[in-house]
Amino acid sequence: MKIIHALEPLQKSVMLIGPTPRSSEVPSWRPDAIKLFEQRMFDGTLFIPEAKDWKSHDNYDAQINWELEAINQATVAMCWLPRDLETMPGFTTNVEFGHLATSGKLLFGHPKGAEKVSYLRALASRYHIPFYETLESLVLATVKQANQIHQRSVRHPHAR
Repeated sequence: MKIIHALEPLQKSVMLIGPTPRSSEVPSWRPDAIKLFEQRMFDGTLFIPEAKDWKSHDNYDAQINWELEAINQATVAMCWLPRDLETMPGFTTNVEFGHLATSGKLLFGHPKGAEKVSYLRALASRYHIPFYETLESLVLATVKQANQIHQRSVRHPHAR
């Protein structure tokens, strides 16, 4: 058991939202994101909605519950959408994006050429969600935001 007392720093965490490959032939983008977080010496927790061995499973109900809990617990939600309708459509990502659009903790990005992202871009603009065109710039901004929120929570433990 871990106990955190008043005025002690709260856990800093990031949920990596975005499409998961539907076949083993398509590589996940998340290992690259993890490396970028490591390079920036991120000292928080990453919530990765893929199995540790990167293989798919069929426990869909448990997956949904885990993802919703991680989204709610995360200090920051980083949404990377390398959408390809055949290999990584990211339909669940649309729902997660909508769920978080007004939360104030969402950062969003997609590479040039990503398919069917204009509606999400419009929502990002409307709700002042920061947008990035590279995974590297998105991770850098995510680390910065998580650190800023964490610093505020250390100075003002009841603010988030």
